[in-house]
Amino acid sequence: DYILYYKSNIPIAVIEAKDNKHSVGAGMEQGLGYAETLDLPFVYSSNGDGFLEHDRTLTSGTIEREFPLDSFPSPKELWQRYCAWKEIDGTNEHIVTQDYYSDGGDKAPRYYQLTAINRTIEAIARGQQRILLVMATGTGKTFTAFQIIWRLWRSGVKKRILFLADRNILVDQTRVNDFKPFGTAMTKIQNRQVDKSYEIYLSLYQAVTGTEETQNIYREFSPDFFDLIIIDECHRGSAADDSAWREILEYFSSST
Repeated sequence: DYILYYKSNIPIAVIEAKDNKHSVGAGMEQGLGYAETLDLPFVYSSNGDGFLEHDRTLTSGTIEREFPLDSFPSPKELWQRYCAWKEIDGTNEHIVTQDYYSDGGDKAPRYYQLTAINRTIEAIARGQQRILLVMATGTGKTFTAFQIIWRLWRSGVKKRILFLADRNILVDQTRVNDFKPFGTAMTKIQNRQVDKSYEIYLSLYQAVTGTEETQNIYREFSPDFFDLIIIDECHRGSAADDSAWREILEYFSSST
């Protein structure tokens, strides 16, 4: 019935409410189903007389507890428990809480996009260097990638980002649509020209590689130039061990 957010786009709990003709825990099974779908750690069932809490971050101990209405955990307490579960502390909390991009309109991430974005941000905040997102066609992969890049870029943890694709239309659509808010900080690598004054780079693999060494212009960037590399449609083989383009990823191997 209700989703509790620590802040916009960071959901942490769900409440399933019943009338007091039901037991306090009558809505728990339903709430657990929602929590599984929405990737929420804390589940509450209530009949208006009290609460039953199920803590999905625990595997032993007091996983469920009942308490009166006036003892509901504060936002601060729930956030502290969430951070302990996700290994978030004072050194990386600013990354995880960085705002999503919003133009003030009605467009908001779908629930599964929130899960993908938030899990990715949290993994990178913990120091994870390799992450694979599996999303079907039409589920908004580019918008998801944009929000990940935006939040990491705005938080300052990733300053120079490379977005790689294998078809020109993918790069051009990305630049004029979902990535448009990056504005003058963004460029498309083309005509084998390298300009190191930008922060967000979009490129075809073919635009930075070739059969001749002089065509491998990606080497004009230092190996540690990019902090983050997003590989679009990597299932088509661009990241495979025997791919001719994998050398780009190996060259920038220090990047996330």
